[in-house]
Amino acid sequence: MESIYVFSSGSLRRKNNSIVFESNERKKHIPVENVSEIRIFGEVSLNKRLLEFLTKKGILIHFYNHEGYYVGTYYPRNSNWTGITFIKQVEYYLDEKKREIIAKKFVEGAIQNMLAILKYYQKRGKNLESRIKLLIKQKETLNGFNAISQLMGIEGNAREIYYSAFNEIINREDFHFQKREKRPPTNYMNTMISFGNSLLYTTILSEIFKTHLDPRVGYLHESNQRRFSLNLDISEIFKPIIVDRVIFKLVNRNQINKTHFSQIVGGIKLSETGKKIFIREFENTLKTTIYHQKLRRNVSYRTLLRLEVYKLEKHILGISEYVPYKHKY
Repeated sequence: MESIYVFSSGSLRRKNNSIVFESNERKKHIPVENVSEIRIFGEVSLNKRLLEFLTKKGILIHFYNHEGYYVGTYYPRNSNWTGITFIKQVEYYLDEKKREIIAKKFVEGAIQNMLAILKYYQKRGKNLESRIKLLIKQKETLNGFNAISQLMGIEGNAREIYYSAFNEIINREDFHFQKREKRPPTNYMNTMISFGNSLLYTTILSEIFKTHLDPRVGYLHESNQRRFSLNLDISEIFKPIIVDRVIFKLVNRNQINKTHFSQIVGGIKLSETGKKIFIREFENTLKTTIYHQKLRRNVSYRTLLRLEVYKLEKHILGISEYVPYKHKY
């Protein structure tokens, strides 16, 4: 399955069994057989007839603002949802102990995959031993805490340690940074982290749509303040091995530079060219395959995301215990 990215301004319309994007400069037909989502960055108009067609095909539309950050999703009626699964999801959210078990698994998986990234670069001559030891201590700390606020604190401390290693991994001084900033980011690295995380959130949202789970019910992130939270939970596990790897490749291979950024009020953003470069590498990473021990075959990273949701669903339904994906290098 593929993502369609729309940067130009124009209109999206249904024509027979395909989608047509039309602007002042061109008209493009988009087959829908292998499309899982459409990501809109430009000023695009659409109508009810198109939305009805996308609902029938199970295709989501994700909208991003002019800075490239996610603002919302057209989420079609999901024929996969079942009452019993939703009830079980809510049960696990309301039961404090059950929720904490799942939340701890997300943090455990996130820290383990941060460690995998650092160990990978440690083997390639980067001086990361001290950060690796600190991350291991944070992982061990999980054993003594269960409350969601405590788990969030440990995850935050772990990610701060992990981010402090980026300047050792990155070969270019102009891309160094001191700490994580969000909206608006004021340096190149924070800008790419925010943009990449935004892409990952919506990719996971699209994969959740293909399962029985409801993305509005999360466990590590609070469900009552957000439209979707389960995708944020699962993203914590995969940020290091998808988003951060994309950033390291682009920077260390000099595929992206300061000309691919532009100023905004209070910070900077990726230019349209910069976004396209990032997206190309992001999509290539999602298509990359690795050997899956349990399935005994190669699967793509996009498939790994959906498998993660299925594992969580089995846990909630009492079929098997959820074990977060842990990357190995």
